[in-house]
Amino acid sequence: MERANDSMLTEFILVGLSDHPKLQKVLFVLVLCVYLIILLGNGVIISVVIYDVHLHTPMYFFLCNLSFLDICYTSSSVPLILGSFLTGRKRISFPECMVQMFLSFAMGATECVLLGTMALDRFLAICYPLRYPVIMSKSTYVPMAVGCWVSGLVDSLVQTSLAVQLPFCTNNVIHHFVCEMLAILKLACADISINVISMAGSNLLFLAVPLLVIAISYVFIVATILRIPSTEGKQKAFSTCSAHLTVVILFYGTIFFMYAKPKSKATAGTGHQSVIEALISLFYGVMTPMLNPLIYSLRNKDVKAAVRNMLGGERLIKQK
Repeated sequence: MERANDSMLTEFILVGLSDHPKLQKVLFVLVLCVYLIILLGNGVIISVVIYDVHLHTPMYFFLCNLSFLDICYTSSSVPLILGSFLTGRKRISFPECMVQMFLSFAMGATECVLLGTMALDRFLAICYPLRYPVIMSKSTYVPMAVGCWVSGLVDSLVQTSLAVQLPFCTNNVIHHFVCEMLAILKLACADISINVISMAGSNLLFLAVPLLVIAISYVFIVATILRIPSTEGKQKAFSTCSAHLTVVILFYGTIFFMYAKPKSKATAGTGHQSVIEALISLFYGVMTPMLNPLIYSLRNKDVKAAVRNMLGGERLIKQK
């Protein structure tokens, strides 16, 4: 079966929205602009965190990782999406498809764990403020960030390795913008029960567990904030969490819709339902990484002040 896989299938065809050429032209311009905003916005966040010594804390270190993660995720898929908008049905070789799928899945899994880690960081900062500097030292939060990346890469390696071993026969049309895991599994002409079980385990570890950590963390955070006597103190404490909570709701709201429940082959329709799913996946792929730096810059006074200081410093250098 593996030899048949190699000989019978050498490429995939990404359909996307090829049946809607006018919509593709509009989306090309829109996605290109959004992608440039993603690179600029997340690049500014990374630069600001590195530039301003006041932001050299665990919270902003994790934020810097999140911004870099968003750049990596979009760069692994958006160029392919833009190409499909220009050429209609985009052809991609089997190895290229697997590499793109590995990178996208790895970045998604890593972000799940990273958001859970960021919630744990906020829990320690608000509930244990005196012990926080000792607990979250550099020797602690750097390995935590590394662990997020490693776990996401390992999970993606497992899922991609299982997908590569599947036999693919004559049907090589993917009703998606990119090589997405569930869309690939639908094309396999063999039993995918092992893949489904593995995906279910991945969903449990990388969706449910981080979300549980986030929920429990915020229960304790809210309880602690409510015990703060002054209104100003409550607002200050909540302001450090509001941006993260907004990003979590946005991220998990879309990712649960897309990945949490593996779908049967019977649902791989090409009509109105597939268009809706494609647009939602496009929203998850480009809109969420674009909104993350906007959310953190608009809802975080420290980041806004650091941006102003950095821009002010650049103006002084130019004047000199």
